[in-house]
Amino acid sequence: QVQLVESGGGSVQAGGSLRLSCAASVYTNCMGWFRQAPGKEREGVAALRSDGIASYADSVKGRFTISKDNAKNTLYLQMNSLKPEDTAMYYCAAAPRVWNGCQYGFKFPDYWGQGTQVTVSS
Repeated sequence: QVQLVESGGGSVQAGGSLRLSCAASVYTNCMGWFRQAPGKEREGVAALRSDGIASYADSVKGRFTISKDNAKNTLYLQMNSLKPEDTAMYYCAAAPRVWNGCQYGFKFPDYWGQGTQVTVSS
């Protein structure tokens, strides 16, 4: 069982920055961030494999950075140049069984956090 607890969401103006954190009870092979805006399907944002290989959705590439602190078993998502369309509930996910498929939006996420809200105003 992997427990995930997100934090760091909030409200910012367009162009601002936020850093999301996901504290994991144990770090797994593949971890990442997903988001879901009202009325839309959940979508993958970024993923990070335990060997350091990262993957990003085109919509956030160059603005968001996924990273981890192994000592703290914590996954981060640094979000810069935020846009109103980034407004969503952001979820951390863990996929212990995934390796080759560890890219943004990865399948078979076995564990989810509770989510943290990000709101970007224009």
